[in-house]
Amino acid sequence: MTEMASTIVPAELGCLDVPLSIHKRRWRSAFVTIYCSRAFQSFFQSVSDNNGFKLDQRTLTQLVKEKSLGKLQELGGAEGVTSALKTNAKLGVCGNAQDVAHRIEAFGSNTYKTAAAKKFFHFVWEACQDLTIFILIGCAVLSLAFGIIEHGLREGWSDGGSIFLAVILVISVSAISNYRQHIEFDKLSKVGSNLQIEAVRNGIRLQISIFEIVVGDIICLKIGDQVPADGLLLEGYSLEVDESSMTGESDHVEISQSHNPFLFSGTKVVDGYAQMLVTSVGMNTTWGEMMSQISSDTSEQTPLQSRIHRLASSIGIVGLLVALLNLIVSKIYYFTGKTKDKHGKKEFNGSRTKVHHVIIAVVGMVGTAVTIVVAAIPEGLPVAMTITFCYAMRRMMADNAMVRKLSACEIMGSATTICTDKTGTLTMNHMKVTKFWIGENPVEEAYSSISSGLLSLIREGVAMNTTASASRHISGTGFEFSGSPTEQAILSWASLELHMDMDTLKNNCVIQGVEAFNSHKKRSGIVIKRKVDNTMHVHWKGAAEVILAMCTSYHNASGDIFDMDDVAKQELECIIQGMAASSLRCIAIAHREVSAEEQVVPEQKTLLKDNGLTLIGLVGLKDPCRPGVKKAVENCHYAGVNIKMITGDNIFTAQSIATECGILKPGQDTISEAVIEGVQFRNYTPEERMEKVDNIRVMARSSPLDKLLMVQCLKQKGHVVAVTGDGTNDAPALKEADVGLSMGLQGTEVAKESSDIVIMDDNFASVATVLMWGRCVHNNIQKFIQFQLTVNVAALVINFVAAVSAGEVPLTAVQLLWVNLIMDTLGALALATDKPTKELMENPPVSRTEPLITNIMWRNLLPQALYQIAVVLTLRFRGSTIFGVDDKVQDTLIFNTFVLCQVFNEFNVRKLEKKNVFKGLLTNKIFLGIIALIIVLQLVMVELLNKYADTERLNWGQWGVCLGIAAMSWPLGCVVKCLPVPQKPIFSYWEVKKYIRTPVKL
Repeated sequence: MTEMASTIVPAELGCLDVPLSIHKRRWRSAFVTIYCSRAFQSFFQSVSDNNGFKLDQRTLTQLVKEKSLGKLQELGGAEGVTSALKTNAKLGVCGNAQDVAHRIEAFGSNTYKTAAAKKFFHFVWEACQDLTIFILIGCAVLSLAFGIIEHGLREGWSDGGSIFLAVILVISVSAISNYRQHIEFDKLSKVGSNLQIEAVRNGIRLQISIFEIVVGDIICLKIGDQVPADGLLLEGYSLEVDESSMTGESDHVEISQSHNPFLFSGTKVVDGYAQMLVTSVGMNTTWGEMMSQISSDTSEQTPLQSRIHRLASSIGIVGLLVALLNLIVSKIYYFTGKTKDKHGKKEFNGSRTKVHHVIIAVVGMVGTAVTIVVAAIPEGLPVAMTITFCYAMRRMMADNAMVRKLSACEIMGSATTICTDKTGTLTMNHMKVTKFWIGENPVEEAYSSISSGLLSLIREGVAMNTTASASRHISGTGFEFSGSPTEQAILSWASLELHMDMDTLKNNCVIQGVEAFNSHKKRSGIVIKRKVDNTMHVHWKGAAEVILAMCTSYHNASGDIFDMDDVAKQELECIIQGMAASSLRCIAIAHREVSAEEQVVPEQKTLLKDNGLTLIGLVGLKDPCRPGVKKAVENCHYAGVNIKMITGDNIFTAQSIATECGILKPGQDTISEAVIEGVQFRNYTPEERMEKVDNIRVMARSSPLDKLLMVQCLKQKGHVVAVTGDGTNDAPALKEADVGLSMGLQGTEVAKESSDIVIMDDNFASVATVLMWGRCVHNNIQKFIQFQLTVNVAALVINFVAAVSAGEVPLTAVQLLWVNLIMDTLGALALATDKPTKELMENPPVSRTEPLITNIMWRNLLPQALYQIAVVLTLRFRGSTIFGVDDKVQDTLIFNTFVLCQVFNEFNVRKLEKKNVFKGLLTNKIFLGIIALIIVLQLVMVELLNKYADTERLNWGQWGVCLGIAAMSWPLGCVVKCLPVPQKPIFSYWEVKKYIRTPVKL
């Protein structure tokens, strides 16, 4: 038994070993399986839930990009996607901070990555590419090399090193100016792209930034809107979009719930209205991917900048030629033995002169030529342009004008005609119903006199046939309205005066078809089916005469219906004209009950009946003129700019508003053809249009194509045309005009993208301000050109005459660079900061063929340059005798006097034609500060930086002499402005003027 036991036990133990290891392996396998399954389950659950949402971003993105109707049906249609995104199709998202943050975390924000901004060193490299910089660097190298050869390393490096330092300063100033301009453009671009979109959140329609849109938002779209994100159509009527920005195809795409409910970010709504569900935002959209690869180009050159660069290059070439001539003359003088050294001996004696003496002499000649080149190059001009445009754009933004295209700043100074809209631009765009007629009788405040049936019909037509909305204020008292000003005014009137319950009416009806309002048809209609009795009704609303032409009968206040014979129609037309003459916008509302059989045509499309209607009533809306608009119109007329009002309103309303605004003088009417309708202008022959277009002041009942035709005619007659527009259909006219001005508040995104300047407050007074700024930009640039050329002409002549006659120049290269850099850069800033004044409006528009340097500028700059030349050359040849000083002090007097002459001359150029150059001086603190800074810097240059500037310290008496001589430029400038100038440009007296000055088309 023991042996057996001993044998059995191991056997049993062995038997036990096998099943234990198997169970362990099985247990471990089961554990791993369970663990992995739970991990995968957790992973897929997190993916499917996507932070609590039933759809992930990838599914949503592919759904819209692939336009997959099958996939959409699998997800339960647009309603299923709405539910999966935890959104209510009627109320929208919750919209609180926590909900918005949660959605951004799950699906991202509606922003896209932008291309890397240009760094500062990019602009440093660009500045180094300038031809003038190459010339200056070459001059510095030559000066440094020859200086070391002539004076040795210890003393000879100063001139060349100083020029190198000045070149570095020039590059730095240019780079800083361009970099700041780039930053300004970037800021304006961000402002321009921050669109306001209407969204439904927590049951309330509100305006939000396009960057605040999140996945799940319900967005309201109308004609002219840009689709702000990818999404699905929830409900809409007659919706068509322009997808050319995405596909390149110009054909409009119809969007419908059954065939194509997919909407893409960046496309434009061209017809209809709708509500969409946002499914993808930002970088998850195709538009976001495209925009992230596009960088804004701020290197645009305006026509004036191109002309300035050509002028600077031409002056530089003249300087090179003069320097070359000076070098040739100097060499002739030297090698013919006409030059003498300090001891009165000939410098060159043929073969007896040592080689190194000849080299030193040639080095000196080349150095003098370099100095002349430095004097000639107007490196301040490009910097002045940059500073002027940057300052003007910033100030115009403060004056409610956002510049989208830089050239528009200067072209506005040449504008001869402004074609303006009426509503919102000349008027307040704050509509209010002030008159209501039923049939041939006015209804005052006693709306109880209207029969209940007719009142119900009015409420139904107003509530259903609108793109606006009315909702109770969150406090429970009053209403909040959204939509166009006209729609808001009618809704407000119906809600407050007629006690209309919009929500109840919408719940009691089913919409069968819609024709959205557009500026061409000037009407909107809707077909509805009442749930209570399944009857179908058509409601129309629009311009009174348009709707009236569709009616064959009309209601009276009792609800009775009368046939509209010729007498009744004429009476109603008189009522419409009377309201229009009182500056009221007249809207008619009409109705027709139709059977379902009559509505449905063989193609199974429900159509709106637009004939046989019954007129319900006429609504008169008052839109008062903006305060100050009459004064702005008067200022434009005073400045020689014609104002033409182009409106879609009734001719009588247009004439009344135009007279009130001052566009139309009392007595001007349709007889003189100052007031016409668009169809009349359209039907003129081309010859008649060209003949009569100048006399037209008001064009009523016009279409966008009429506006485009007007612009084309005016441009053909040589006018520089600025046009205001706010609608999508205004885009062709805005693009065709020399300057397109879109409206920032009521303008559609299509109109804004087609314009050059956006008027942020929709006010005509701001348009007049833009006109003043356009003239101010041109005037400030002309001031600086006059100032710069005075410096360059004087310095060039002084150095050339002194070099040819005496073999030395009184102004060194470093001193001239100091003048050109410090005086011109700071001088440009001082002159660029002059704000628009009423004096600018006293002159006619700037002609687009006017020379860059006018006769007035030549008259002003030549006497000043001649005075400076005379003074400096007198000091150069007689200064030591007159003041009893050595040559070093004499050269310092010359330098100091020359700089101070520029300081005093800067006051002169503030007014190109006015004698009183100090008017308004105290209001420009920047100018005064810069003048003070220049004087301080000059004081430092003369008294402290002697080694760098090659100067000697001056005593008080010598400073007084310099100031006295420089101050004489003030009386000289006053006397010079008394001289008359011919109207004909100077260069036109030469037959070769076309080779000298070619007009630039702006």
